[in-house]
Amino acid sequence: MPSPPTPDPFADPQVRPRYTGVPTFMRAPFVEDWKGIDIGLIGVPFDGGVTNRTGARHGPREVRNMSSFMRKMNQSTKVAPFDICRVADLGDAWVRSPFHLVSSLDEISSFYTKVNEAGIAPVSCGGDHSVTLPIFRGIAGHRPVGMVHFDAHCDTGDDYLGSRFHHGAPFRRAVEEGLLDPKRTVQIGIRGSLNDADLWKFSHDSGMRVIYMDEFYELGPKGAIAEARRIVGDGPTYVSFDVDGLDPVYAPGTGTPEVGGFTTVEALIMLRGLQGLNLIGGDVVEVAPPFDQTGNTALVGATVMFEILCIVAESVARRRRGA
Repeated sequence: MPSPPTPDPFADPQVRPRYTGVPTFMRAPFVEDWKGIDIGLIGVPFDGGVTNRTGARHGPREVRNMSSFMRKMNQSTKVAPFDICRVADLGDAWVRSPFHLVSSLDEISSFYTKVNEAGIAPVSCGGDHSVTLPIFRGIAGHRPVGMVHFDAHCDTGDDYLGSRFHHGAPFRRAVEEGLLDPKRTVQIGIRGSLNDADLWKFSHDSGMRVIYMDEFYELGPKGAIAEARRIVGDGPTYVSFDVDGLDPVYAPGTGTPEVGGFTTVEALIMLRGLQGLNLIGGDVVEVAPPFDQTGNTALVGATVMFEILCIVAESVARRRRGA
């Protein structure tokens, strides 16, 4: 009687040697047919909204490469996103007219509208922070969402250099367009020097909860997340993580670094603390590889993206069960 065939230990591409294969986010399959996908991993290689140092357009490609270091299960939370959800790399929401800022945002929005219509929760990698506005336009047009926002900057500024749309203003525009509920928004890690004491006045006036770094170090990461959970409640919530929220010793490859940020360990603790919320998607933005040739910032971006994937996957799986 012939022996049964020996299982191929490398049948799953995610357990093959990490230096092999075409890079995708987390070594997930790249698909163009989105049918049956629960979570889409998406690159947004656009930095037309930066106010100073460009380079974040190269973020998705380098984060894809470094994401080969991610494995299949979160050791801390035991969440195995690829086991509980159908996860795929959907490619890039790239734009055909990158020299035209307004139409570029419209193109990105159109991509995410299709993602939303397909019933897919997006976990994205920018790109500069202006890309979160068109993501919201695609997934939050029918009701405003809450947000947990990690950043050195509130990104609720106004017109700058003749434009209403740039990476320092997406969340002001999102509130004005009825996409973001400011009273269900918390911003963690805000710091840095200012030219105008009222730069982030819109955050406070609209009802956002702003946790400056001085307060963060009083609360600690667990206290900050307890406050975040109180603010966003059980409504639909988005997670947006700008790597400049981290101290630049951990993420130097970014356009607007600010000394005195939280650590990578604190970031991971905070992201894991969001498990159990009603999460509809998330992003990591502002990874600018030209400013960090070691690749460390891209590795940080990939790690943060994996953590966001884990908490979103847990939320998607829970909603699917009707829990």
